[in-house]
Amino acid sequence: MDFPILTTMMLVPLAGAIACLFTPAATARLIALAATLVTFVLGIVLWANYDIGGAQWQFQENRELFAGFSYALGIDGIALMLIMLSVFLMPICILASWDAITKRVGEYMSAFLFMEVLMIGTFAAQDIFLFYIFFEAGLIPMYLIIGVWGGDNRIYASYKFFLYTLLGSVLMLVAMFWMVAEAGTSYIPALMQYSFPEGAQMWLWLAFFASFAVKVPMWPFHTWLPDAHVQAPTAGSVILAGVLLKLGGYGFIRFSLPMFPEASAEFAWFVFALSMVAVIYTSLVALVQADMKKLIAYSSVAHMAIVTVGLFAFNVQGLEGAMIVMLSHGLVSGALFLCVGVIYDRLHTREIERYGGLSFNMPYYALFFLLFTMASIGLPGTSGFVGEFLSLAGIYQSSSLVALICTTGIILGAAYMLYLYRRVAFGTQKNADAAAMSDITAREWAMMAPIAAVVLWMGVYPESFLAPMRADIAVLDARIASAAPASDANLAAGTPRAEAANAVEYALEGEH
Repeated sequence: MDFPILTTMMLVPLAGAIACLFTPAATARLIALAATLVTFVLGIVLWANYDIGGAQWQFQENRELFAGFSYALGIDGIALMLIMLSVFLMPICILASWDAITKRVGEYMSAFLFMEVLMIGTFAAQDIFLFYIFFEAGLIPMYLIIGVWGGDNRIYASYKFFLYTLLGSVLMLVAMFWMVAEAGTSYIPALMQYSFPEGAQMWLWLAFFASFAVKVPMWPFHTWLPDAHVQAPTAGSVILAGVLLKLGGYGFIRFSLPMFPEASAEFAWFVFALSMVAVIYTSLVALVQADMKKLIAYSSVAHMAIVTVGLFAFNVQGLEGAMIVMLSHGLVSGALFLCVGVIYDRLHTREIERYGGLSFNMPYYALFFLLFTMASIGLPGTSGFVGEFLSLAGIYQSSSLVALICTTGIILGAAYMLYLYRRVAFGTQKNADAAAMSDITAREWAMMAPIAAVVLWMGVYPESFLAPMRADIAVLDARIASAAPASDANLAAGTPRAEAANAVEYALEGEH
């Protein structure tokens, strides 16, 4: 396409963000919804015109602004899927805020639209410094959304969110300057093919890890996340869990693995160790939570741990599984936060004990909540199953011990999610105010039905989402294959069946 569609996808919400600052509340809501819907339509055009099996980098735009810095955009299949996740969730966030936000509505809508610009820019940037600008600037609107429109303890949560994520990125910026001086270019595709000295790779990997581990977030860098989720408005939690957490995983895919493959292999055990602790520890913590939002926040840490072990499994199944888990988690966790927001808007409490028996008076709500609960657990036929199955299959090829421990996360996930659902949707109706709540409205149908449809689509036919990424994941796998750490798997794929057949044949010959 000659049309600069990536720039246009950023200009539309940017124009909407500026317009929202100078219009009344009702008009700002309409402008924000229109801008996000137009951007989503452009995203569909982007996906429809993406040439699967074509050039690795497509829709490229490149304008040198000054020496050493270019306005360079372009996407591969991995970036395409994450951009689609962003533009799909954004109109839903605007709908979720329609009645819930009543003060400074124009500024609130502007912050969301500006964040959409930065998310698209982060995934599309092909200059390393342009990436850094988009990556870090995304902190500002989320900081404002939590700090201005959040809960009672919003100032503490917003400062904690900002400081954790900003401090982790200072080392990354220093590493970027060294890399550009060493390689002589700031162009990300070129840096992905450059062979940095193995000794330097260790320090560079650690510098990038300091930023990406906080963004994911990995244990023990996760402590900002529950506070941020609890204090953020519903739409803030949706976009934080749905897209912003994926920036860390995207960073590992785009920088740590292809640029520092030897260092990634050396530190794989470290990533595995932190991820195994995260799966067990945060799942157990989620099991005892009394606040619904905090429970879902801790579950996010456990699910993203499956992403990190999949990425560092050093095989195609692990990489594909990690990407599908990221997409699925973005949809399902966002939907679960929407489910919390629906009943919070009615009763203004997130305490699990205040509810019960909602399936009697809110049957449609209970149905959506059940679907997203099962998707979070990984029920076959939903998006959660596809991603977790691929990730665990990839992890098993690398380490059976890591696969065993991470698989317990599925059991623990079922425990805390089903326990949550039983207490909210089933049982006796203990409180008259909860029993009197009305079922979901047309606006809430419009929020949750599209996510439910995509969750089922991804679960039934994941090829739609895997196909655009497959060639790029194969390129990444070829790049890191030579550095892959030793596996504890003694048999190659397909060998066990062949050896079993030979053993049976040998035994039969012996009998004769």
